[in-house]
Amino acid sequence: MRHFRSVSDAEAGTLFHRLPGELRIDSPPDLLAAALGATLYVPGDRPEIARDVTKQAARGCISMVLCLEDSIADSSVAFAEANVAGAIQSLWERPPGEPSELPLLFIRVRTPGQMLRMAELCGSGLALLSGFVVPKFENDAGYADRFFEALGRIHERFGDAGDAGARRLRVMPILESPSMVHTETRTGALRSIVDVLQEHRDDILAVRIGATDLSSVFGLRRSRELTVYDVKVVAAVIADIVNVLGRPSDNFVITGPVWEHFDTSERILRPQLRLTPFTDANEPELRQRLMLGGLDGLIKEISLDQANGLLGKTVIHPTHVPVVHALSVVSHEEYVDAVAIVGNVGGGASASPYRNKMNEMKPHQSWAEKTLVRAEAFGVAAEDTTFVDLLEASMR
Repeated sequence: MRHFRSVSDAEAGTLFHRLPGELRIDSPPDLLAAALGATLYVPGDRPEIARDVTKQAARGCISMVLCLEDSIADSSVAFAEANVAGAIQSLWERPPGEPSELPLLFIRVRTPGQMLRMAELCGSGLALLSGFVVPKFENDAGYADRFFEALGRIHERFGDAGDAGARRLRVMPILESPSMVHTETRTGALRSIVDVLQEHRDDILAVRIGATDLSSVFGLRRSRELTVYDVKVVAAVIADIVNVLGRPSDNFVITGPVWEHFDTSERILRPQLRLTPFTDANEPELRQRLMLGGLDGLIKEISLDQANGLLGKTVIHPTHVPVVHALSVVSHEEYVDAVAIVGNVGGGASASPYRNKMNEMKPHQSWAEKTLVRAEAFGVAAEDTTFVDLLEASMR
């Protein structure tokens, strides 16, 4: 796999100063966590899941979650389990002539028992999985430990399934429980979660934030014209999650919350995309397409995600994927700053290579290291390449 693989070699050579790196299911976990990008959720009871997976992979999707939790009715769980397992087996048994590239695949489960059951149902197809997504994650009464115990049992029993060998399946916990929302329990809940995640660090790929559930604690739902950061009670929770889990010593990748809109309903507020960048790139029609799809709000929220230390995003519609990925590419200016800073631990400060800001060697060290991992995952834009150029190329 590789981000922007659909872009021709000739165009990629123009768009990128450094191409995105190759990704494999067994690539280093820090690289995979940074490379998740737009993680597309698919309800487990959806027909033709295997076809959808291959279709979205061809369109540039790098990570997908097959969901057995809130996206399906309680009465459909048994059907969805068989449906997801059948899709995994179908993908595993594809004829040799079919395209081989698949996204990183995860199953979102309800319980530890369901984790074990899905491993059994997937059989040798388990070799295609990168892991499991655990919703409403909290470390109360041993709840979290039961998922890690189930994961250990899966490794013991199915570690040699297919060609998986000793490859480790990993967990992506979703932080969305009421105990993290209410101010009187938040600090203790987060501290307890950090303890259990650190204890099982090798089993964690990334940490996800469930903004829909967090909002539901107050009976709220944001419109497409507002970002999650405009919902102050939810933004406060995100800030505390980053405060506790986003410290460089822990090195957890925390992903942005779901963007759940894709309609073209009537607007109340003005569009949130400036006209100038699209005019300069001779792409006014692209701007119009983004606004009609409500994607200008998504662009604003991704920018705020990144400013607050989040990388990647949960999405529920294929049109969101290229937007997330275009905004994840490291700019040329960011890259040369990071190269100038990383490893220079002796301290001091100097003007940036672009001569427009100050680089401080010690305070910016962690930022530089994270930026270079993102550069390996998403590539580095050429000096004159803009977000509009990347988006236009990936949305064709």
